[in-house]
Amino acid sequence: MAEERMYHYPVWVRLWHWLNAIFFIVLLITGISMQYSNPERALMVPFEKAVEFHNLAGVLLSINYIFFVFGNLFTTNGKYYRMPRKGFFKRLMEQSQFYLFGMFQKKNPPFPLSQEEKFNPLQKIIYHLTMYWGFPIIIITGLSLFFPEIIIPKLFGVSGIFLTALLHVIVGFFLSLFLFIHIYVCTIGVNIAANFKSMITGWH
Repeated sequence: MAEERMYHYPVWVRLWHWLNAIFFIVLLITGISMQYSNPERALMVPFEKAVEFHNLAGVLLSINYIFFVFGNLFTTNGKYYRMPRKGFFKRLMEQSQFYLFGMFQKKNPPFPLSQEEKFNPLQKIIYHLTMYWGFPIIIITGLSLFFPEIIIPKLFGVSGIFLTALLHVIVGFFLSLFLFIHIYVCTIGVNIAANFKSMITGWH
C-alpha cells in the first residue's frame, strides 16, 4: 500500500529553516576560528574576517528568529511546539526506547508523522528547548557582547563580560551538538535523502 503524502513544510518554514542553517553554520565556523585563532595565525577563517562575518551572521540569525516567532504565532505551525503535560513523560520514554532499540529491530515508530503531529515527543521537547530557550539565550548574549556597555560590569565579583561570553559559548556548544544530531536523525527516513528532500519540496 502506498504511503500517504503530507504537505508539512510551507514555503515560509522551508525558507526560515535553510536560512537558519546557513547563518548558524557561518556562526559555528567563525566562532571556532575566533576561539582558536589569533591575528597572526588563522585556524579556518582569518581572525578579523571571522569577527566581521560572525557579527553579520549573528544579526541576520536574530532577524530570521523574529520571523520564526511571528510565523509560529500567526500560523498553525506553532501548535507543533506545544507540549501537552498529561502522559508526556510516558510518551517520551516510549520514543526514547524506539530510538535506542526499536529502530534497529525494524519496529514501527510509536508516534508516526501525521497532520496533527509533525514531531514525536522527543523531537518536540528538544525543538522546544532549542528554539524557545537556546536561541533566545545565544541571541541575547551575542547582542550584549556586540554592545558590551549594556552588560553589568560585575556579578558576584566576576566580570559581567566574561560571564556573558561564557554563557554564549556554552549555549553555542549545545546548539552545535543539536545541529549534528539533527542532521544524523534526518538521515533516518525512507532513504537517507528523504527528509532533506521534504525540506526542499514541502512534502513528506
